[in-house]
Amino acid sequence: MKKFFFVSYLILLSFILNQNLNSIENKIEFKIDNEIVTTIDIIKELNFLTALSPKILELDKDKIFEISKNSVIREKIKKLEVQKFNQKLEIDKTYLKKLIMDSYSKINLESEKEFKEYLSRFNLKFEDFKKKIIIEALWNQLIYLKFKSKINIDKEKLKKEIIKNKTQKSTSFNLSEIVFNIEESEKLEKKYKKIKEDIKEKGFENSALIYSVSGTANLGGELGWINENSINKKLKILIKKLKIGDYTKPYVVPGGFLIIKLNNLKKIDKKINIEDELKKLVIIKTNQQLNQFSNIYFNKIKKDKKIEKI
Repeated sequence: MKKFFFVSYLILLSFILNQNLNSIENKIEFKIDNEIVTTIDIIKELNFLTALSPKILELDKDKIFEISKNSVIREKIKKLEVQKFNQKLEIDKTYLKKLIMDSYSKINLESEKEFKEYLSRFNLKFEDFKKKIIIEALWNQLIYLKFKSKINIDKEKLKKEIIKNKTQKSTSFNLSEIVFNIEESEKLEKKYKKIKEDIKEKGFENSALIYSVSGTANLGGELGWINENSINKKLKILIKKLKIGDYTKPYVVPGGFLIIKLNNLKKIDKKINIEDELKKLVIIKTNQQLNQFSNIYFNKIKKDKKIEKI
């Protein structure tokens, strides 16, 4: 019942936003090369963010607008880059269907039909969501093609770790992340102090929406359940020192800084199929490295883009 009233409350807020949308002058806010960002683009992005991470509505309207604006700009820059290699913005239909399924499963929906109905409550079109998914998928493919030769996975080392722990209890952590950068004029201590203040005041999820440059930002930084064997040794030591609800200090990663929050943990007591576990770990480690390359590459091309405030 509480969930019903909470969802109804969000729908009501979204309805109010959309009513205001009808009275807002749709003007050009930014221009990025040949791409424009309008007021309506930003408000629509807010509705997408609200659908995927409802806690954004706890923030004040200026902060919400800023997050939505930055999210649109980030997507436009990615779109411009991937169009250099795929002008039609198309991906394999089977792969697209899987990505859509992954998206609605993360918000506990069970079918595409249910997801379409859910989006419509926020005055969102399923076709628009598909376009966003395609741009992100093409971006990820681009990053893989550019950086696959730089991926470094020590399979033998991973296999030894799996064999060492195969009959022991292992721990899975439910984690969230904030991946952030600092500008040349900023200092890490000052930026981290501001992030801590916002985590205390607005919560970790909303702070991820505000600061994180990771692909998980739109989900409030949620990483979900991750087995300890999938985490690098230094970071695992930091996580194991955390109490549930606490988060790490900034941890240096390629292209930025990482803050990890421990949401929950559980012990797993089962024998592991070594080859299956190795395949899973290779995929996880590969994705971790690709995410870091993605952040570095995005920061590089963003500097080359002319973002004009109209």
